[in-house]
Amino acid sequence: MTDKQRQAEFLLEAMPYIKKYQNKILVIKYGGAAMTGDDLKESVMRDLTLLSFVGIKVVLVHGGGPEITETLDRMGIPSRFVGGLRYTDAETAEVVRMVLAGKVNKSLVHILSAFGAKAVGLSGIDGNMIVCSKESEELGFVGKIEEVNCDLILRCLEAGYLPVISTVGGDGKGNIYNINADTAASAIAGALKAESLILMTDTPGLLADREDPASLIRKVYVSDIPSLIVGGVITGGMIPKVNCCKDAIRKGVGRVFITDGRVRHSILLELLSDEGSGTMFVKGD
Repeated sequence: MTDKQRQAEFLLEAMPYIKKYQNKILVIKYGGAAMTGDDLKESVMRDLTLLSFVGIKVVLVHGGGPEITETLDRMGIPSRFVGGLRYTDAETAEVVRMVLAGKVNKSLVHILSAFGAKAVGLSGIDGNMIVCSKESEELGFVGKIEEVNCDLILRCLEAGYLPVISTVGGDGKGNIYNINADTAASAIAGALKAESLILMTDTPGLLADREDPASLIRKVYVSDIPSLIVGGVITGGMIPKVNCCKDAIRKGVGRVFITDGRVRHSILLELLSDEGSGTMFVKGD
C-alpha cells in the first residue's frame, strides 16, 4: 500500500469520528513536552486547525512552565517548588501573567492563525472566566478554582473562533493566580460539558508498568481509579492528573484522554482512529 493509499484509508476510518465530534466541544490541555521544539509545536497547532476546519469546536488551554522558569532566571528571581507546584509570590504572579497571557498565548495564536484558524487569545482573567482563591498560604498565589464562567468562551465558539486560554485567574480584588494547567483544563471542560478533554503529557498514557511503554492501559473506568492508586499503578505526578480526569468526567465531560504530546499527530490518532493512542477515561457502566 502506498503512502497516499494509507492516507486515504485513514480518512475513511476517521469519517465516523469526524461526524461524532462535529459541532461538539473538544478541550485540549497543551503543555510540557508538546511545547518543546518549534516543529512539534507547529504540528500540534496544525492538527488543531484541521479539527476546527471539519466542524469541531476546539478550545485550547495552555500552560508554559519552562518559559516561566526561563524568564524568572533572566530576571534573577529564583524558582521554588512545593509538592510539584511552583511557589508563587506576588512578583512571580505578575511574571506568570506576562509570560502566559502575553508571550506564550500570543505565540500560539500567531501559529494557529498562520495555518488558517480563527484563533483568539484569552486568559482566565478575561470576563472573570476563572475565579480563584489561594490554594494554600504555603504556595502563595497558586489558584484554587472557585468558579468558571463560560460565557466568553461560548461566544467565541459561536462566532467560529478557536479560543486559546492561558491558565491565570483572578479573585476580583486585583490578585493574580497561577493555575495548574491540568486543573484549569478539567474545570473548563466540565463547565462547558465538553464532549472530550485531552491532556497532553510526556508519557504514552497510564502504564500498568511504569518502566514498560508497551504496558499502556487503553481504557479506565472512573470507578476503578481508587483501586489503581492503592495497587500502585497510579503513582506520583500521575495521581493529580488522573484526578483531573475523574473530576472532568463527574462534571459531565463524555471522555477524557491522556495522550503523549511528544508523538506527532497524537491528537488525531486519539480522536479519529479505531485504536487511539493513549488512555481513555470514561464514567463506566
